[in-house]
Amino acid sequence: MKKILTAIILSASCLAAVAQSNSFKLGRWVETRNAILRELNSSYVDTLPVNRISRAAIDAMLESLDPYTVFVPEEENEDLEMMIHKTYGGIGAVIYKPEKDGNVIINEPYAGSPAQKYDLRCGDEIMEIDGQSVVGLTSQECSEKMRGEPGTKVTFKVRKLRPAEIVDVTVTRDKVRLPDVEYFGMLNNEFGYISQTGFAEGVAGEVRNAVLELKKQGMKKLVLDLRGNGGGLLSEAGDIVSLFVPKGSVVVTAKGRDPKSNYTVCTTKDPVDLEIPIIVLVDGASASASEIVAGALQDMDRATVMGKRTFGKGLVQTIRPLPFGGELKLTTSKYYTPSGRCVQAIDYSNRSDDGSVKHIPDSLTREFRTAHGRTVRDGGGITPDVDIDMREYSRLVYSLVAYGLTEQYALEFVRAHESIPAVEEFKLADDDYEAFIGFARGKDFDYRSSARTYFDKMREELRKDGIEQNMLSELDALQKSIEMDKETFLRLKKDEIVPFLEEEIAIRYYFQQAGVKVRIRYDDALWKALESPLIKF
Repeated sequence: MKKILTAIILSASCLAAVAQSNSFKLGRWVETRNAILRELNSSYVDTLPVNRISRAAIDAMLESLDPYTVFVPEEENEDLEMMIHKTYGGIGAVIYKPEKDGNVIINEPYAGSPAQKYDLRCGDEIMEIDGQSVVGLTSQECSEKMRGEPGTKVTFKVRKLRPAEIVDVTVTRDKVRLPDVEYFGMLNNEFGYISQTGFAEGVAGEVRNAVLELKKQGMKKLVLDLRGNGGGLLSEAGDIVSLFVPKGSVVVTAKGRDPKSNYTVCTTKDPVDLEIPIIVLVDGASASASEIVAGALQDMDRATVMGKRTFGKGLVQTIRPLPFGGELKLTTSKYYTPSGRCVQAIDYSNRSDDGSVKHIPDSLTREFRTAHGRTVRDGGGITPDVDIDMREYSRLVYSLVAYGLTEQYALEFVRAHESIPAVEEFKLADDDYEAFIGFARGKDFDYRSSARTYFDKMREELRKDGIEQNMLSELDALQKSIEMDKETFLRLKKDEIVPFLEEEIAIRYYFQQAGVKVRIRYDDALWKALESPLIKF
């Protein structure tokens, strides 16, 4: 009888434990958190930094879920708006402030912006903003003073580069929109090309207009370049797919725990062209909405996807309002392409003991079928129909870009050259590259080769293990053989560096689209895609 009673009690305990719903557990933790905060507020030895610890707690909690569920306080709403709409109120220029006690330098005005309208050019120096000296202000503080509601005015005291004079310039701020179609044009008599960098509100209209204009120019085939495109609004992805498939086609399906998060996106607009052959270019940085477009057109056998396997972000976020003006960007569902596959490559729901997450192994992915029966797989991004290697750059090139030396030299070039030839004809002269070497020689940046960085790591590990002293002569000899001075390395990698310099310089004279034209000139992967046979559907 005692054993039976014990079993009943244990069973009741198990049932009680099961009955503790997530809501009960959540309530318990909320009470515990509040009790901790009350105790800290009343008894902690120093004044409690409530805002800092509360924000840290919220960020840590959300970070344990996935990288895309984030809290946006009211003061950061403008950044969220910028991400969604790609617009802000201001003058439309990238600024550069090399020294806190120096002037603000106009580095890159945008085409059609108030900065261009009021003749603020690359190399002009802003000395005052609305009568306040910029000396002592940070670049961020200056940027905030330059931004403002469209229609409002801001007055600058400017030291002009050409002609060399100091003038007052009053600029009327406007809504500045950064287009997600950074360039479109004909590559040759056959191929039209669209470079799309994001999926902010309105980009589908930009792509539509680009396609129509290219068709007028005689386009027979289209390249939609989504390399490096990290995504954006799912609705815009659906509208872009609608340009090329019959009205009413399924583009993507979202499935979440909340029934409100379950929905299907179908094309609702008439297509622009149902026949034109399409190449969609992707790489490892193509994510989210880029994968929706590439996956839908691949599943419908409407485009040939070329490049490298995409990032693998199959999660959908929704913006939810919070008290006191804050917002929560919340992962609410996973999305599935028309064939039924989810491209999510990382399993955030199952973490290791150290909190790390793992990619879904290829062995656990499943097969799906396109409209014409071709095999595609889930769980690892979008695998291209045609694999094309992307150009690899040396560590030196990445370092030059990361340290801002290519941009800084472009500014030096503008100061020395009043004009350059048309972008199609512009090439960096050997003398100008020598000038760049002289410029970079005096700058402090990490110019080590990849081999040298690996060597330094190996030597540090040998030092930790107590082995270095026994190998000093061999290590010194190896270090000497792979050592390369800055100037020699810059000359060795000239062919890699020149395209970056030409792109930055072209932008300073002819705005952003000129930079894309230079980039296309050296884009081996793009030209290889044009030579690759398209899939016959």
